[in-house]
Amino acid sequence: MSRTPLDRLALVLVVIGALNWLLVGLFQYDLVAGLFGGTGTFLSRTIYSIVGLAGLYSISLLFREAPTVRDKV
Repeated sequence: MSRTPLDRLALVLVVIGALNWLLVGLFQYDLVAGLFGGTGTFLSRTIYSIVGLAGLYSISLLFREAPTVRDKV
C-alpha cells in the first residue's frame, strides 16, 4: 500500500510515542518530560498532543483498502 507523506509522519510520531512509553514502562523515565522540562510544561503537553493526534490519525490506516493491481496501472 502506498503511503502519503502525512501517513508516514503520523507513523513516525506513533513510533516515537511508543518508544517513550517503553521507556516509562521499563525504566520509569519519560523522555519527553526529561527533554522539555517536565510533564506540565507547554512544550511537553504540545508534544504529547501531537503524538496523540498522530495516533488517532493512524487508526484510519487500519481501514484503508490496499490498492489492487489494476489500481496501480
